[in-house]
Amino acid sequence: MTDTNESAGGEKETLVVASKTKDYIRKASGGMNTSSAVMNVLSEKIRHLCDQAISRAKQDGRKTVMDRDFE
Repeated sequence: MTDTNESAGGEKETLVVASKTKDYIRKASGGMNTSSAVMNVLSEKIRHLCDQAISRAKQDGRKTVMDRDFE
C-alpha cells in the first residue's frame, strides 16, 4: 500500500507551488533566490501541520478539517 503522500514511484509529492513560493521569497526579501530543496522542506512541514489538524478534527468527532484545527 502506498502512502497517500507518495507518487506511484514512491516519491513524496510536493505540496507547494514552487513558482509562487520563489516569487514570494524574492519579493519579500528584496531579491533573494530560493533553493529547490526548500519545496521539500515546506511540503514536509505542511504534511505535519495537516496531520495535526486531522487529529484535532477526529478528536472532535468531525469528518471535516477546519481552519481552527490548524491553531
